[in-house]
Amino acid sequence: MVSAIKFYDTVEAIGLGEHDFSNDTLKVYLTNNKPSVSNDADKGDLAGITEEHGYAPADIQNVWSESSGTGTLTATDVVFTASGGTVGPFRYVVIYNDTHASDGLICYYDYGSVVTLQSGESFTVDFGASVFTLA
Repeated sequence: MVSAIKFYDTVEAIGLGEHDFSNDTLKVYLTNNKPSVSNDADKGDLAGITEEHGYAPADIQNVWSESSGTGTLTATDVVFTASGGTVGPFRYVVIYNDTHASDGLICYYDYGSVVTLQSGESFTVDFGASVFTLA
């Protein structure tokens, strides 16, 4: 399983109260452009793949919890299924805050190689036990 890589600006935005992981709408989208953790801050900084053939950025059903000073963001897995054509190519899965004024980027996953879904194929974004933790 791949691990989340946070954007530097995420830390600042949390400190400034710009992300409310309990109430904001988080989305996941696909891109084939390598994100820059130090330069990318908003969704507009990073072009996603074409929204077609059953693909569009998807809402994440997320839950924020805290225990003993460690915050944990968990989420329900997201499944993308190609329909009527291909989806991709993509390599990176990016999470952003759709409620944030400029769609602030949260983190991304690098799948290590390019993925293209043929019609009828599915790709599951598996968040595992958590999207990320903050200690």
